[in-house]
Amino acid sequence: METKKTPSGAVVEAIANRYGELAQTSCCLSCGGAVGYAEPQPGEHCLDMGSGRGQDVFRMAEAVGSTGKVYGLDITEAMLDKGRRTASKLGLENVEFVRSELERIPLSDSSLNLVISNCTINHANDKRAVWSEIHRVLKPGGRFVVSDIYAIEPVPEEYRNDPEAVAECWAGAELRELYLQTLDEVGFVHVEVLEESAPYEKGKIRVASFTVGGFRAS
Repeated sequence: METKKTPSGAVVEAIANRYGELAQTSCCLSCGGAVGYAEPQPGEHCLDMGSGRGQDVFRMAEAVGSTGKVYGLDITEAMLDKGRRTASKLGLENVEFVRSELERIPLSDSSLNLVISNCTINHANDKRAVWSEIHRVLKPGGRFVVSDIYAIEPVPEEYRNDPEAVAECWAGAELRELYLQTLDEVGFVHVEVLEESAPYEKGKIRVASFTVGGFRAS
């Protein structure tokens, strides 16, 4: 008997299919430059959520040095495999790639100095759970820098739970006000919008891209 997929399971499969095909290409997979604002420091422990082929992981690994550690988290096995092979070729011993959904980060409480992400959290079925996990794994005083999209108007219900539309990086978008409200309610402080685009058409709606930074309270 065929097992019926949950909405989140169907989205994960759609994302794996869509982005797995891009693992060996040079196509740009993100909507922003979170790592450019993150400024990882020597010795820090960092996480890139939705790490793809690992370009930002490798940049942070160089910055944190041999006394630091950088994790790349992704749901797409082809992307993780590409990242691991590249890390091996580069001789990077302070890098680890892990497979996981965003809502369940397989790292210890208060273990990271920095979390970044580029155009990934909009894919998550439970965004509050994702932000709660980011808050959990950050050390007191730790920071996040996330680039993502938000919806200018509510996503029509017929598309909000469409796995393909969510995987295309638009149907999972939330309104800007709700996005920032979630950060406040989870407990982040000193939240700041670092850059923001003008609205543009994507899929069946208008969206905008922004990069947001903030801290777990000390």
